[in-house]
Amino acid sequence: MTDREDIDMLAAEYVLGTLDPDMRRIVDERRTNEDDLNAAIADWEKRLSPLNAHYRDEMPSRDLFPAIRARIEGARIERSRVQADNIVEIDLLKRKLARWRIGTFATGALAASLMVAVLVSDFAAPVSDRQFVAVFHRDDTQPAFVMSIDLETRAVIIRPVSATLPEGKTYQLWIASDQLGPAPKSLGLLESASAPTTRSLGEFDPALLRDATFGISLEPEGGSPTGRPTGPAIHGRLIPVEH
Repeated sequence: MTDREDIDMLAAEYVLGTLDPDMRRIVDERRTNEDDLNAAIADWEKRLSPLNAHYRDEMPSRDLFPAIRARIEGARIERSRVQADNIVEIDLLKRKLARWRIGTFATGALAASLMVAVLVSDFAAPVSDRQFVAVFHRDDTQPAFVMSIDLETRAVIIRPVSATLPEGKTYQLWIASDQLGPAPKSLGLLESASAPTTRSLGEFDPALLRDATFGISLEPEGGSPTGRPTGPAIHGRLIPVEH
């Protein structure tokens, strides 16, 4: 990874709010002396600022925390009855709901790209060593998709944000890595442009997934006829979700 990529990744984590307090203070000090870092932070803030209009501040109700604990306990019971890929999806969705109710969306400009980061609940053990997120930008303003992955179970959830699907088309997910050869490998079609798609990547090594590039391309119905991306594609790389 180049120095420019390092700066852009650090700026993204700063704007998304995934840095710990000590690291955030360090970045605050660095940006006053490093024009490249300050410009990268400003660029990320500009990309996400249009999302402010979609959310408003919300005060938590008095019974919020008991309700959150009850939901978490229910999720733990449910996790003992379902397979690992379903466990991850239920747990992440419930944690996302809890953080949203507390008021995470008061920082509305970050909401779409924080979609997965906020899934790390204060009531669970730290998972920053296995939870990752990739943001797929269609342009310089809003992300089209957000993908979350648990590297321990290799369970993947792809959530549409601003994606729309032209008639007669479908979205297809790809992975590219030097270990897989020169051509991207298809991970299947996305089920919908308006609802999450789940995948299990159990056949891949976690280290490969961590360093791979992921892509989502627009293809004819039924998927790419050539086994390679044929339509416009957007790409993303995994960044860790810190507790």
